[in-house]
Amino acid sequence: MRVIIAGCGRLGATLATQLVTEGHDVRLIDRQPKARQRLSPGFPGAFHVGNGFSRSALESAGIAHADAFVAVTSGDNSNIVSARTAKETYRVPIVLARIHDPRRADIYRDLGIPTISSVRWAVGRIHQMLLHRHLTPEVSFGNGETLLVRSQLPSYLTGRQVTEFDVDGEIRVVEITRGDRSLLPARGVLAEPGDLVTFGVAATALGRLSGFLDKELGT
Repeated sequence: MRVIIAGCGRLGATLATQLVTEGHDVRLIDRQPKARQRLSPGFPGAFHVGNGFSRSALESAGIAHADAFVAVTSGDNSNIVSARTAKETYRVPIVLARIHDPRRADIYRDLGIPTISSVRWAVGRIHQMLLHRHLTPEVSFGNGETLLVRSQLPSYLTGRQVTEFDVDGEIRVVEITRGDRSLLPARGVLAEPGDLVTFGVAATALGRLSGFLDKELGT
């Protein structure tokens, strides 16, 4: 993909380095020329000096042919203006913006721009690590409201129907790894010793899932 990143701070530079390592065409925009120093000397991507919402800077970076645009400057206003410009003016297929204020992040998501609220995400991760450290998410969605969690089933759940573990709107078994095979759960499938189960779980229900795995269901 051709990815344009507005903001060459620690987040932007780290993301750019990872993407070029994977073979993507990455162009960075930052209003501070010295921000280039955060990139390795041999960084193969392009660096453009300017504001992420400046059309001249965007066009110089090749916005017309971009597959994705990511706004990760230190300013919420700059990020949302540049993201909206990329989405509405240049029709970039994938547009993401980092927004520090969680309340504003919800507003911009309603406008069709996926946002990453670093505050909300960090709070969610810290809370989870404090209280549910044995349940490590494989994937998180949104700002961490929904998670995919994998866990070995304790032996006392052997023989139970895996669909019994579902709680509407909170917890759902989405996959079972049994031996060297993966299978989707179906009604009537029983838990077997050694099953590794993937749960889709609301972050607010992590405590309930812990209870499922720590003691008998329904107690």
